[in-house]
Amino acid sequence: MAHHNNDSVYSRLTDRLNRFPQGAPPSELLYKILKMFFTEKEAGLVALLPIKPFTAIKAARIWKMNLPEAQKILDNLASRAILLDIEKDGQTFYVLPPPMAGFFEFSMMRIRSDINQKLLSELFYQYLNVEEDFIRALFTDGHTQLGRVFVNETVLSPENALCVLDYERATHIIETADPIGISICYCRHKMSHVGKDCDAPKDTCMTFNTSAASLIRHGHARKVEKSEGLELLQKAYENNLVQFGENVRQGVNFICNCCGCCCEAMIAAKRFALMHTIHTTNFIPQVNENGCNGCGKCVAACPVEAMSLVSANDPRNPKKKKAKLDEKICLGCGVCVRVCPESNLFLKSRGQREITPVDGVYRIVLMAVERGKLQNLIFDNNSLWSHRALAAILGAVLKLPPVKRATATEQFRSRYVNALITWFVPS
Repeated sequence: MAHHNNDSVYSRLTDRLNRFPQGAPPSELLYKILKMFFTEKEAGLVALLPIKPFTAIKAARIWKMNLPEAQKILDNLASRAILLDIEKDGQTFYVLPPPMAGFFEFSMMRIRSDINQKLLSELFYQYLNVEEDFIRALFTDGHTQLGRVFVNETVLSPENALCVLDYERATHIIETADPIGISICYCRHKMSHVGKDCDAPKDTCMTFNTSAASLIRHGHARKVEKSEGLELLQKAYENNLVQFGENVRQGVNFICNCCGCCCEAMIAAKRFALMHTIHTTNFIPQVNENGCNGCGKCVAACPVEAMSLVSANDPRNPKKKKAKLDEKICLGCGVCVRVCPESNLFLKSRGQREITPVDGVYRIVLMAVERGKLQNLIFDNNSLWSHRALAAILGAVLKLPPVKRATATEQFRSRYVNALITWFVPS
């Protein structure tokens, strides 16, 4: 009976995580992971927390405990990077981030002794890299995705540079962020514990603004100046890493510098190549077929295997190869252009520009609409029967067949998005 009760607590926590657009499909592996993060008591308490940022007073009321006790629990969870604490207008708000990008990654962004990182890495590897339910749900549900790719700015021609908007430049994100935090790359750190990491640098994970402030405050990231952030970006370029960041225009909270072998986003892009897992840049490489000598360096560098070598169909040299791009799976990162020794690759604009959500709240709402979870944002307090009933009705609407749901989706976009943005931002 005790074992059953224990699992039911973590099951309730899983249900809470899955109210957010970026959830975590339940499995025995997930329960093992959650038990490494949360005591049974903590799991029960966190399962009750709202989606919207909240104060200690709000948590104390939900938990039915006195304020000092609630404050102590919240601060402990924030110190372990399970919650983020956000300072706004002299008041502290807390928010439970999703597992990814969130407390899964935060747990591996520094060397720590309060948690068995090797065991956790092994569980992460099985849950994220062997089982595919989590990665599939995170990167393939809906159209609006968690992350987008930034173009490698060093390979832009003067003409292309004129077409890049500020929010599409990693340099602009770094130059305008305050503060900036640098941590160990979660993906390569995790892979190092299972013997599968590559030799790409690990001290490259960038967080910005509110997320960085919380992680720096509790020692999960080190604060750096803009100059060091730009130097680390250049180091990432030199190691052919792809910049994968939060899919928003304003208030970007992270940019990962990803390799194709360790990083979940790149692995998902390869595993589910045609399912729109990541928002691409607005560029795509073009091969100068007359000049390409088939050296294969672009093929080796491409993080998602969009480049291949095919016959050049040269009757004078039957063995000659040339590079060929699969445009349907290309990210437009520009890494291949950088490594081409003969400058026979160049970037051109895509036919249609990808639309980036304005900010994190807008992205969350769009993701919720597309994943049938908008009711969880509208009715964040599920303790009332009337809210649960209304949530069920709205949930049923969002589960209509695609054509009917598309109509509903457009209505929700126009009617609720602006109101929800106002509601979600702490005031």
